[in-house]
Amino acid sequence: MKAVGTGLALLMLAGAVGTAFHPQTAQAQDLSGRPIRMLVGLAAGGATDVMARVVAQKMSEGLHTPVVVENKAGGNFILALRELTSSPPDGHTLFFISTSTLIAQPLYPNYPFDLTKLTPITEVATGPLILVVRKDLPVKNLQQLVAYAKQNPGKLSFGAGGGSGSSLFFATELLKMKTGITAATIPYRGAGPALNDLLGGHIDGMFDAMPVMSNQVKAGTVTPIAVTSAQRSAALPAVPTVMEQGVPDYEIAGWFGMLAPTGTPPAIAQRLREEVAKAVAAPDVIAQLDSQGMQPLASQPAQWHDYLEAELGRYAKIIKDANIKPDSE
Repeated sequence: MKAVGTGLALLMLAGAVGTAFHPQTAQAQDLSGRPIRMLVGLAAGGATDVMARVVAQKMSEGLHTPVVVENKAGGNFILALRELTSSPPDGHTLFFISTSTLIAQPLYPNYPFDLTKLTPITEVATGPLILVVRKDLPVKNLQQLVAYAKQNPGKLSFGAGGGSGSSLFFATELLKMKTGITAATIPYRGAGPALNDLLGGHIDGMFDAMPVMSNQVKAGTVTPIAVTSAQRSAALPAVPTVMEQGVPDYEIAGWFGMLAPTGTPPAIAQRLREEVAKAVAAPDVIAQLDSQGMQPLASQPAQWHDYLEAELGRYAKIIKDANIKPDSE
């Protein structure tokens, strides 16, 4: 993690030196005139919201203008995307997305937006999802959870933050399909409200990204069952992966990224990417991400676009092969 942060810091120093020799370009990229809106298509309190606020705070300092997070939850991210695409492509309205946003596109045949047509800024960070259950559920690992579900068919309920078009819904349905268990999947507008119901004993389990849930695991408020990465997370090394507990070909990344309206000038997109790179290179942010099992990235816009296209194709194939259908919300 420290090596990643150092590399980003050096890259930003080089970028700053380059900008110093092009004052006209620097002036064109000045975004300090008015506040920047960072849209999040989920309710406050979940991993996407938490990560967006960490990045927004650091960007505010670097750009010398407020970067304000606005939660536009509901509609399988369509409300936030509609707000984004109706905004001027001037760098002052951004969309902070997670894996969930991308999965909604192939999950719904008539989804009205194509994320690959928006202006890519950067992939911010990546890490696994984690499956947890309420503390008083009598299971400690995935095998016990599957056995309990089969002994009590239809009794279990899982929350899906972000609704039926999210990566958390997708992770739940894929697990049910691969293990043969039956359980209710309850959609929520965000992982925050789902977590509240889990802690209150109203649902039995849920998937979530690591930034929020790793802290809950360390605090002992939930029981960790599995992570969705190919290898265990360094933040929670005692928690096994889904695959090592007997479920083959089960790997889901919980990544976060940033998009802007179509037509945003490349110079503005690059300027915003540089500010994100500085944000995730900050020592306190690196330490926070490291403790949560997240890896800072700050990829270049073109790399981010290519990754989005690849992920879209991969999830579209999984959805088709597994015959995963969205529940009605």
